[in-house]
Amino acid sequence: MFDKLKSGLKGLVTKVTTTELKAETLRPLLADFKISFADNDVAFPVADKVCDELAKRLDGLQVKRLEDRKKIIQDNLRQVLLEVMRTNKKIDIMDLAEEKRKKKEPLILLFVGINGTGKTTTMAKVAQFFKDKKYSVVFAGSDTYRAGSIEQLEEHAKRLNLRVIKHQYGADPAAVAYDAIDHAKAHGINVVLIDSAGRMQTNQNLMNELAKIKRVVTPDLTILTVDSLAGNDAVVQAEEFNRCIGIDATILTKVDADVKGGAALSVTYVTQKPILFIGVGQTYKDLEVFNPEAFVNMILR
Repeated sequence: MFDKLKSGLKGLVTKVTTTELKAETLRPLLADFKISFADNDVAFPVADKVCDELAKRLDGLQVKRLEDRKKIIQDNLRQVLLEVMRTNKKIDIMDLAEEKRKKKEPLILLFVGINGTGKTTTMAKVAQFFKDKKYSVVFAGSDTYRAGSIEQLEEHAKRLNLRVIKHQYGADPAAVAYDAIDHAKAHGINVVLIDSAGRMQTNQNLMNELAKIKRVVTPDLTILTVDSLAGNDAVVQAEEFNRCIGIDATILTKVDADVKGGAALSVTYVTQKPILFIGVGQTYKDLEVFNPEAFVNMILR
């Protein structure tokens, strides 16, 4: 996982360790590293931020021994990467769920994203996550556009022993979501997970439909699923969804197959919204709570 990014960061640390810590000697090294960052799907604004901040921190730094230098450079790089991963708002989804449960209200999560990112499967993984924590869950089949979408959701629900609230294809997606929330309230269900039609971020009509669902059901969180293998397109998707409808958090899918790792850095930085989970495999249990500190420590190992 993220092998290319790890290798690039390791190479940077090694080169800087044996270089005089002055702006004029660091600049060409960091310019080369920006290209390496771009090759690993790190967005250019992120690459610029990391390299500029690192140059500021290291310029003129006095260090005695070689080993000290390596550790100091790694520590500074760690701090810069953590700054990139830091967002304006932190979300503890279990705290949120517990608050809602105490109020006897369902936690409402709306899932958005384009087709192919693994949105519906990710919803099923999130359902498993809540079930493991002893929370009851219901699905809302609000993707009334794509043929087979409701059946796909029903198959997940059958395997997880959950219910899907659905209407016919072509029905109003907001009405389906509204009915699912009503059902949850009537039956004391803790969590409502709302599927939505996968759409290209450039399709304004479908974006308007998503905005309507948000207006009608006022979800607690709007969560964007992003395919970590999509490279810089993942960043474009995140920016557009955030601009058009407003997202609260992201889930990165297919992370186990990602040798680059740039999407994790980039999506957080450009949206200023946290990553809640990462998908790391095919089973319902293959969902991990995302921890920025653990992620940065892993790519610097």
